[in-house]
Amino acid sequence: MQENENKGNGRKIYHYPRVRKRTENWQEKETVVETVAAKDRKPKFQGLKLNPGSTKYKSILIEVGIVSAIALITILLIPPLLTVAGQAFRIGLLGRFLALAIVALGIDLIWGYTGMLSLGHGVFFALGGYALAMYLQLAPLEPGRLPEFMGLYGVQQLPWFWQPFYSFPLTVIGLIIIPALLAALLGYLVFRNRIRGVYFSILTQAATIVFFNFFNGQQKLFNGTNGLTNYKTLLGFDVNAPQTQFFFYTLTIILLALAYGFCRWLTTGRFGRLLVAIRDDESRVRFSGYNPTGFKVLVFAISAGLAGIAGALYTVQTGLISPKAMDIAFSIEMVIWVAVGGRASLIGAIIGAILVNFARSLLSEQFPEIWLFFQGALFLIVVMFLPDGLVGWWRSQGINQIKKLLGRPNQVVTYPSLETDPEVQQEREKLAGK
Repeated sequence: MQENENKGNGRKIYHYPRVRKRTENWQEKETVVETVAAKDRKPKFQGLKLNPGSTKYKSILIEVGIVSAIALITILLIPPLLTVAGQAFRIGLLGRFLALAIVALGIDLIWGYTGMLSLGHGVFFALGGYALAMYLQLAPLEPGRLPEFMGLYGVQQLPWFWQPFYSFPLTVIGLIIIPALLAALLGYLVFRNRIRGVYFSILTQAATIVFFNFFNGQQKLFNGTNGLTNYKTLLGFDVNAPQTQFFFYTLTIILLALAYGFCRWLTTGRFGRLLVAIRDDESRVRFSGYNPTGFKVLVFAISAGLAGIAGALYTVQTGLISPKAMDIAFSIEMVIWVAVGGRASLIGAIIGAILVNFARSLLSEQFPEIWLFFQGALFLIVVMFLPDGLVGWWRSQGINQIKKLLGRPNQVVTYPSLETDPEVQQEREKLAGK
C-alpha cells in the first residue's frame, strides 16, 4: 500500500496494489476434480428405493408382518374357535363382513383421503355381484340352454351381453372393469364441470335410484326383484359345499389384505399427499399447476373396482344378488362403516365394517324389531362425540388416556430430544432453584 498526499486539499490518498489470483494449472486441477467426481458418481435409481437400515423400511416390514399375522389368525385360528363354541355359522358371516370391508376401503380412499362423499357405491358393489352371478347361472348349463328364470318369462335366446360370461377369465375381468369404467365415465362428466361436495353426493345417489329401478324392472334379463340365485358350480366345484365356502372365506381374507396393501401404497408418497391436498384445498392444487380432474376420476374408478370385487365375493358367499344391493340405504350404511372406524385411516374402515355388521347381526337376533334404532344411535354418537372415528380417537386421545391409567408419561407433542436431554433438565432445575 502506498500513501500519497493530495497537494490541493491536504487529504491522503491510499493506493492499494492489485491482487492477481494465481491461475496456474487451474484448468488442469478442474479436469482432475471432474474426473474423480465422475468415477465416484453412481447411477440413480428412479423408482422407490428403501435403505434396509432405515426407519421407514423397518416400519414397512413391521406392518407387513402384522397384516400377515392377522390374516393367518383369521384363517387358521378363528374358524376352529367358532366351531368349538357352537357358532360355526358365524364363519360365513365373518367372510361376508370381510368382503364388505373391501368396499369400506374404497370409500375411505375417495372420502377420507380425497374428500368425495359417494352415496352410490351400492351400484358398483351390485354390478360386481351380478357379473359373477351371471357366470354362475351359465356354468352348469349346456351350450344353447337358458337360465331357468328366462324360460319362465318366455325368453327364446340368450341376450348378447350374457355371452361373455360363459368365460370365467372374462367374468373376473368384467367384475372389476365394468364398475371401474362406469365410475370413470360418471366421474369424468361430473369432475370436468367442477361439481363437488354435496352436489356430487346427490348425483351419486340419483345414479343409485336409476340403476335400482332399471334392474328391478328387468325380469327377463336379470329376474327383476328376485335377483340371481340358486348357484350350483364354479369351475366344477360345488359352490355350496363347506370346503368351497371355506375357500371363499380364505380368498376373501387374502384379497382384503392385498386391497389394504394397494390402498396403503396409493396413500403413502406423493400421490397420497396430492389426494389429501385435493381434499383440503382443491383450488390451491389447481393454482399450483395440477389438474385434479384426472386424479379424482382415477381414484373414483379404483374405488368402484374394489367395490366390484367385494360384490362378487359377497355374492358367492351369500348365494344371492338382487337390486336390494343398489338400495340407497345400503350405500349410506357403507359410509357409516367408514365414519365409525375413522376417515383417512384404512385400518379404521376395516374395523368399522366388521364391527358395525357384527353389531347389527347380534342386535337383530336379540332385538329384531328395534335394532335399526341402535344403528342410528351409533351413528349419532360417532358424529357428535367421535368425529374422527374410533381409530382417530385412539390416535389422538386413547393412547394418552391408557398411559395415564398405567402411570406412564403422556406422549410428547413437541421436540422429544429437548424434553429428554439431560442438559436441558439440569438447566430447568437451576432456573427452578433460583
